[in-house]
Amino acid sequence: MKPKPNALSWLALSIVVIVLDQLSKWWALTALAPAGTPHPVIPGFLNWTLAFNTGAAFSFLASGDGWQRWFFVLLAVVISGVLVVWLSRTPRGDWKTAMPLGLIVGGALGNLIDRLHASQVTDFIHVYFRQWNYPVFNLADCGITVGAVMLVVFGMFQGKPKA
Repeated sequence: MKPKPNALSWLALSIVVIVLDQLSKWWALTALAPAGTPHPVIPGFLNWTLAFNTGAAFSFLASGDGWQRWFFVLLAVVISGVLVVWLSRTPRGDWKTAMPLGLIVGGALGNLIDRLHASQVTDFIHVYFRQWNYPVFNLADCGITVGAVMLVVFGMFQGKPKA
């Protein structure tokens, strides 16, 4: 019996996310220095601002003594591995599961590359409004966030399986 095609081909989306993420971070490092200097894109709403994060989202654990680097490396490897296994067990046509997983894996590996190469993640997208500031982030973070939201939304509105 021939096995059904799985969704591992969606890892191509992960590669696209990784490439775009790494190219955008290279651009940010070369065009936006020094760190912390805002470059207005949409005044009053969006700046390109080079920043570095040794922690996770919202600088979680950024003040650690360096152990957090390896913690987040291990976490990214384990989560990516679990998601790749999930993709291997997902039918190729199930894009509502495969696309979000591909985005999350790409984002996780994009930030993993930074942690392994520079011990920190390069961020540069700064959204704000008046006194409100969202933490600076990058395209890998977008992949993770959009993928996670898609998984939740598609999961909430998925019909009950037919018996």
